[in-house]
Amino acid sequence: MTDPSTATVRLGRSGLVLDDREEALLCASLFYFRLPREVWEARLAQVRATGYRAIDVYLPWNFHETAPGEWDFEGRHDVGAFLDLAHEAGLAVIARPGPYICSEWDGGALPSWLALEDGLRLRQAEPKFLAQVQRWFDQAMPLLAERQWGRGGSVIAVQLENELDFFDTHDRHAYLTALRDMAIGHGIDVPLVACAGQGDLIGSTGGVEGVAPAFNFYPDDRSPFVEAEVRRYADLVGAKGLPLLVTETNRAHTTLRRLLVSGATLLAPYLQASGYDFGYTPSVGNWGDPGGFMTHDYDFGGYLSPVGESRSETAEARVLAAFARTLGPALTRAEATSAEALVDATVSTSASASTLVLDGGGTVTGVPNLGDEAGTATLAASGDLPETAIALAPFSCALVLRDLPLAGFGLPGTLRLASADLVGAGSQGLEFASRVPSTIALEGADGVKLVELDAPELGAPVLTEVYSGGDRWTVEVFHPEDVATPDDTLGVISEPLPEPEILTVATRLDLETRSGETTAHEFPPASEAVGVYRGRTHYAAAVDGIAELLIEGAGDIVDLALDGSALPSFAKFGATVRIPVGGASRLDATVETWGHANFDDSRLPGLAIGSLRGLGRVWAIASSEDIASLWTVDGGEQWAGEPAPVRTLAGWSSTRIGRPATYRRALPVDGTSGYALHLDGLQTPCEITVDGVSSIVSPNDPWVHLAPGAGREVAITMSHWPVDGGGATLLRLEAVRDWQVEAQADDALLELSQKDGSGTGIELPLELAPGEETWLDVAVPSGGRSLRFEGEQVRVSAFVRGELLGRVWLDDAARPKFTGGDPGRLWIPESWNTGTVRLLVRGTAGGDRPRLASVSAAATPE
Repeated sequence: MTDPSTATVRLGRSGLVLDDREEALLCASLFYFRLPREVWEARLAQVRATGYRAIDVYLPWNFHETAPGEWDFEGRHDVGAFLDLAHEAGLAVIARPGPYICSEWDGGALPSWLALEDGLRLRQAEPKFLAQVQRWFDQAMPLLAERQWGRGGSVIAVQLENELDFFDTHDRHAYLTALRDMAIGHGIDVPLVACAGQGDLIGSTGGVEGVAPAFNFYPDDRSPFVEAEVRRYADLVGAKGLPLLVTETNRAHTTLRRLLVSGATLLAPYLQASGYDFGYTPSVGNWGDPGGFMTHDYDFGGYLSPVGESRSETAEARVLAAFARTLGPALTRAEATSAEALVDATVSTSASASTLVLDGGGTVTGVPNLGDEAGTATLAASGDLPETAIALAPFSCALVLRDLPLAGFGLPGTLRLASADLVGAGSQGLEFASRVPSTIALEGADGVKLVELDAPELGAPVLTEVYSGGDRWTVEVFHPEDVATPDDTLGVISEPLPEPEILTVATRLDLETRSGETTAHEFPPASEAVGVYRGRTHYAAAVDGIAELLIEGAGDIVDLALDGSALPSFAKFGATVRIPVGGASRLDATVETWGHANFDDSRLPGLAIGSLRGLGRVWAIASSEDIASLWTVDGGEQWAGEPAPVRTLAGWSSTRIGRPATYRRALPVDGTSGYALHLDGLQTPCEITVDGVSSIVSPNDPWVHLAPGAGREVAITMSHWPVDGGGATLLRLEAVRDWQVEAQADDALLELSQKDGSGTGIELPLELAPGEETWLDVAVPSGGRSLRFEGEQVRVSAFVRGELLGRVWLDDAARPKFTGGDPGRLWIPESWNTGTVRLLVRGTAGGDRPRLASVSAAATPE
């Protein structure tokens, strides 16, 4: 270990330099909050065994502040212990405390109750929000400060905020300045960075002195244009004397190699070490059309699966790490330029490949094969080396070395050409790695000697001696899976696991699924307003004499019942929904929070960052009026004069498509009632101005809700697109009042899940009525297990040891799109497996009879 008194970290043109060691830094995302504490040490060791020298770690605010003023840094919330283990594992840490982290995590880690505070504006230089951030930083920053690299810890950089260039922060400079000053005030003296999600340097950093820009690149792995884009950003930051830090990007090492040769000195693919969202912690996001639920299984195909399986990219990781380690400062001090060495290729390749001009002599050229078949590339002649064809593996990027002086490695002569990856060099010779035949050219006292070597087999490297006059080199080419890390560890790619065991024996428990304790409210409150930051809220009200309801802003999973008869579930992300009542006298609703929006998307109300959860507002539709006609039309510059035509909404001039037109009219409102304007058939977003106040309305939620007295003057501006079937309806609304509400927060559900109770033994399948829910105990074999469920029209929540493993929703037309990982897998870590899993099973309406057919349990490699 380095003496803490002499340890240093600095940010320079060659990157993040640790203790004066200049080396391209490979960094894996590894999140303590997505793993049981019992596996932290093993996962850190797995990352270390790939040759990666660093991890990046988010600190989610709402994981540690579980309710206002209630802080948790114990057990698996003990981030300090995790950072200490990272240090013991020899891994540096880039810490990312937010306050906003995204990470497809509930609310992007912003506590949901913040939205309840009047006047508070998220991610703005606004006193109320900054005061809340100060409270969080007062907890988080001291933990990081005492664990900085220069103080004997592992933290080498701290990221402020996350991808702020995606968000409409009004004074970016003031906001980032405030965050910077808070961090410095807590003693943070390692580099501060802020990452750009879409390449906007000032949008992400605010141009604040002392906050370095970093970049999140998510290109198409098969795109031929990656290198040119990356070189542009390398040039931009290089002109300021800064390195190109890539704080997030794709997992494939083919792409990472392309970034490396284009000038990146930090490569932090997201998410190489996958994890799992236990509890009510996934988010809702905009990966759908729009809208989608993030899965509990949090996996983008990185080299470690959520349950700890080591995948094939681990070998590629060790090779790239060894390549960067071998070249060291020559690589990080290099200048990126467009390649001139590539003459031709038989496969799809880069439109503008990159070459690094190495410090001290030589070059590295990235030669991608963007296809799935092996091929060749022809390199231009260089001096006395003729044009040379080299082999390219399927979907790969060869890092071709040319003209590298070998004196620095204690070897004679020059490495004139190597199509294999240089993974080691010293007095004993040169070590390479390759999956395909290699071309190696060495120059010594007797000129250039070129050798062609076969592809090595696993466990059987190809060894040869090359002579040029009195100069001699030992050349050994390894299979990538035989390349070791500096501590001589070999990452083992996991073997296929045994077939899962089918579990059909269960106990149906005589336990309540709710407390039944309610409070009275005039209107249905937001879940957060009754203390449900994660969990469920239950509502009930009389609906006698109402023909139809309008529900505004409900989210996330909404289950309604009229006089006890369940309706199909819906998950519309806050979009307005019409519900026929059909003569019923009572409405019951259960609204479950899947998660709060982790991104900011105005297309649906529930996807706006800071949007609240619950039933929203519930209205009785008192009357309905067609108002599609009698709109006056203003075509702006296309306008011919007065009087204005009077047309149906959107029905104007099919020759002027794509040009804006404004439609105006007064609405027949009574001045005392609330109303809702429905733009049925809206095809594109439009701007609606009501009594001088403008907003954008999306086709995903084509409704405008009008307060009493509003709507006497309405203007709708849209790009003209002639369509059939469009229309406009004005609904007069009356609020449904007098609600009974039961708050069932996550801790209340966890408490219920641990109760003892008698039960009846059953054999699966289990059939339920729509809307019925019950507790089941299912015996599970020992060890770590992946659970899967078969059936239809049911939702299952699985609990062990006082933890919610996660939720699955089986075969239901009402189910939204799931994104991010495997929506059907729930993981029981070995250390949590008590031999029984408790299931809360709910039947849903709208399809076949609800049925849980079976549960399977597959071993995991813990």
